[in-house]
Amino acid sequence: RFAEGLSAAGFEILNEVVLNQVLVAFGDAERTARVIAAIQAEGTCWAGITVWQGRTAMRISVISWATSDADVERSIDAIIRTASALP
Repeated sequence: RFAEGLSAAGFEILNEVVLNQVLVAFGDAERTARVIAAIQAEGTCWAGITVWQGRTAMRISVISWATSDADVERSIDAIIRTASALP
């Protein structure tokens, strides 16, 4: 769901999503890093930064059985809102 929601918003999904890992780029490396820092500061969810196949990306990993559909939707909305607010 993360991949579908973020892709529909125009962000680039870098990996083939097989299990629980989604890698997202928000443009170039600098902008992607700024988006990740802003998401971490915003506080709705947490995602880390990684480099995959030479690209800087946000790594989203859903690992808890307690993560609900509502949590995912709230997180997608926060990521889209935060990324869209940055130049």
